[in-house]
Amino acid sequence: MSFRKIHALLVLGLSCALALSACGGGETRVEAGDREQILHWGNGAEPQELDPHIVTGVPEHHIIIALLEGLVLKDPATLEIIPGVAERWEISADGLIYTFHLRADARWSNGDPVTAGDFAWSWRRALTPSLGNLYAYMYFPIRNAEAFATGKIDDFDQVGVEVLDEHTLRVTLNHPTPYFLQLLDHYSMFPVHRATLEKHGDPFQRGSDWTRAGNFVGNGPFVLAEWQLNKVVAVDKNPGYWDAERVRLNGIRYYPVENVSTEERMFRAGQLHVTGSIPPDKIAVYRKESPELLRTEPYLGNYFYRFNLDVPQLADPRVRRALAMSIDREQIVEHVTQGGQIPAYAFTPPDTLGYTAPPAFAHDPEAARALLAEAGYPGGQGFPPTELLYNTSEGHRKLAVAIQQMWKRELGIEITLNNQDWKVYLDSVNNGNYQIARAGWIGDYVDPNSFLDMWVTDGGNNRTGWSDPRYDQLVLECAPRAPDRERRYRCFQEAEALLMEAMPIIPVYFATRNYLTRPSVRGMPPNLLGYPLFKQIHLQAAD
Repeated sequence: MSFRKIHALLVLGLSCALALSACGGGETRVEAGDREQILHWGNGAEPQELDPHIVTGVPEHHIIIALLEGLVLKDPATLEIIPGVAERWEISADGLIYTFHLRADARWSNGDPVTAGDFAWSWRRALTPSLGNLYAYMYFPIRNAEAFATGKIDDFDQVGVEVLDEHTLRVTLNHPTPYFLQLLDHYSMFPVHRATLEKHGDPFQRGSDWTRAGNFVGNGPFVLAEWQLNKVVAVDKNPGYWDAERVRLNGIRYYPVENVSTEERMFRAGQLHVTGSIPPDKIAVYRKESPELLRTEPYLGNYFYRFNLDVPQLADPRVRRALAMSIDREQIVEHVTQGGQIPAYAFTPPDTLGYTAPPAFAHDPEAARALLAEAGYPGGQGFPPTELLYNTSEGHRKLAVAIQQMWKRELGIEITLNNQDWKVYLDSVNNGNYQIARAGWIGDYVDPNSFLDMWVTDGGNNRTGWSDPRYDQLVLECAPRAPDRERRYRCFQEAEALLMEAMPIIPVYFATRNYLTRPSVRGMPPNLLGYPLFKQIHLQAAD
């Protein structure tokens, strides 16, 4: 039976079985969404939180960029910086001082004006050590931001953030930072509404309920209407948004569907406009039968495994390197992921703004076995029980099983698998309660620094326990102060060589983005970051 016939049968059957839309000939959720300008979005997982200074994940990102807006935005077609809350800005000749002029008509969803003081207070909050912001390092190009975040100074007036007047913000950097404007469109640098946070508890501590529906005050194109745990997060158009006239969607519904096969069935049943991903074994089917629904795009990201270096058997770099060299990545991308991914033998994706790190190792099971023997585990003998953690997903499970089998076959070691829901998994990794854990990283901006600054000592997204003073010096001092791109990239290449020699992480593959989308979805061009600008998206209903 052809895919199209299967699709026709499943639209009605799954609609009834899943109780997600009207049966007996009624319109599907997608058809109603096209008519009502309500976008139904497969979001992959239940969001950990909606606080931009706490979260770190893609599911959270998709919701927060609808609810909040920073000083700038990105053009989704080119990823060039465009005005957001700041309608214009000037940069000093030496590249150290940025002066932002905020829109007079920018408003919070409760009607309060958005001011330069809102950004200064929010950035102070994001850098306050008690909050535990894992993205605090994004601010470190700003003068004295790192010193404030690490408790070396406690006077925020010494940080290079100055409110000149209600609508003018001056930011002074430590050194010229070519990607600084790109940082400002990352949710970790978004403003939050001070009065709302103070109303719901200590704004410098986690655990507040200010992000719940009915409490959330934002400044983005949409407002939080509903948050049903494990069911849906609903946002509606914000009539007070400064650019509301150009926002064509009336709302977005985000569905936390961790099982990618279930998400694909929901798409076929007319319940989703866009999925987060697609089962690997369905890619070829869609490519042949319904290519208009499938998108396969380059993606500035990678898939890797973290090691917890506090685990005795993983503290030995020979063990880590043996585990890395025994993985057959070509087999993985051809038979497991099947989505055009590229085997990874370095951490930073190739040709990231012209930067490419040379391969740091190869698939070499014989050499891997020799390393493991040197470490005291010949043929895997005596290797302690070790666990691989991943968050619940069929794709992560299949990959983990494949690698588990490779380690058993090539090294003779037993690895057990443990899957946890997204929130629990994040807590486990953040608190160091893991041995080996799957991970993925999508660049926050198009620059190698977005991949390499996460491994500096005590970096919020490091979470391995690895530290190297020379690496820190190369990433935090050598690269930022390099007089040109060539010498800057030399600093990065030396740093990445140190990272790959120590191997606190195992690169597995460089990502592509494979997902499904309805032809009715317009204004969502492909880009390397998978970045949707929701205020430019609309739905074109069928004639």
